[in-house]
Amino acid sequence: MTAYKPGDPTTINRLYGRAKGKPLRAGQQALVDNLLPQIAVPAEGPVTARALFGHDCPLHFEIGFGGGEHMAARADMLPDHGFIGAEPFLNGVAQALTHLDGDGGAHPPIRNVRIHHGDALEVLRRIPDGSLSFLYLLHPDPWPKARHAKRRMMNDGPVALFAAKLRPGGEFRFGTDHAVYLRHALMVMQRHVDAFEWLAQAPRDFQVRPGGWPETRYEHKARTVYGHEVWYFRYRRR
Repeated sequence: MTAYKPGDPTTINRLYGRAKGKPLRAGQQALVDNLLPQIAVPAEGPVTARALFGHDCPLHFEIGFGGGEHMAARADMLPDHGFIGAEPFLNGVAQALTHLDGDGGAHPPIRNVRIHHGDALEVLRRIPDGSLSFLYLLHPDPWPKARHAKRRMMNDGPVALFAAKLRPGGEFRFGTDHAVYLRHALMVMQRHVDAFEWLAQAPRDFQVRPGGWPETRYEHKARTVYGHEVWYFRYRRR
């Protein structure tokens, strides 16, 4: 296998990475058993705001939400919007459910989120074209080895799918602290300038986290523990 053979996540049809880590705590397991079935994305049918929330509203989609910090904060910030998050790692799903349930009474439960425990592309394909107001891809697995580059979510197939699902004027947000992935992503997005306008006028626009972009636990660790630079990209659907 080499990086030059054709394929990307839309054609490989295989989900890479861990599915589960350390055993869940009793409270987390209870949320997975009881709360997740209540807010899970249905296994079949079109994925629309009306189907998920019972009414039309702006729809957000986060690919690989990690521990759910960004998703929960955005949903709390925008209670009249609907949020969909997809994450294959069970421990991340459990952490997100903890946030949505109110973090042990620290805040009221967050009701405007639906979760898919599995492959984001399975759900994204079922969203009608032009339906999303925001799409987020924050700190995806960089797959740094050349032979693994086809596994990156920032590839032509997924980006074309993002363009199809976003409404005109909708926003795609991408964040990374991995320099190799950064260069790869910029090259990919340069091939999609007919679909996306890069919302940056100066380096500060992608070097400083914009307002309304909550910090994730992973991002905080990347900056404070590993000393990584973090880049923030916003693209508007033409």
